[in-house]
Amino acid sequence: MVARWHRPTVDTKFHIDMNWWKENNRNIRVYIREMLCDECRNDYAGIDTDEIDWVDEETGEVTRVDGLVHALRTCCSTKPSYITPSTPIIDAVFRTFLANGNKPLTVRELYELLDRRPPEVLLRMLTAGPTYMGIRPAT
Repeated sequence: MVARWHRPTVDTKFHIDMNWWKENNRNIRVYIREMLCDECRNDYAGIDTDEIDWVDEETGEVTRVDGLVHALRTCCSTKPSYITPSTPIIDAVFRTFLANGNKPLTVRELYELLDRRPPEVLLRMLTAGPTYMGIRPAT
């Protein structure tokens, strides 16, 4: 059975499609490195940070996580300079997904987090033209 395509709505969940990055021969880690705060950029300069050990403070469980993503989520994204009023809206959406671990969010939820454009306008920005930085409806 072939899945039918449905036009996205403000209640459609979006995310960063990591396959898009591979299909377009792009490295998301290059973009993540550019988003690091000065402190983390200095800490990770010249270091191969593909994976690091991360200890869950609540459970004590040790897991391997991407070092750059971990730095971005635990440090950089908590700073006021991570998303500013001058950050382009689609870049702000991209940064929001990186900060939340790429958990799919509806356009309404993105609007509530960013409070920058009405949901309908944000939906048009996300769906008009080619896919930008892998932001697509979650399947």
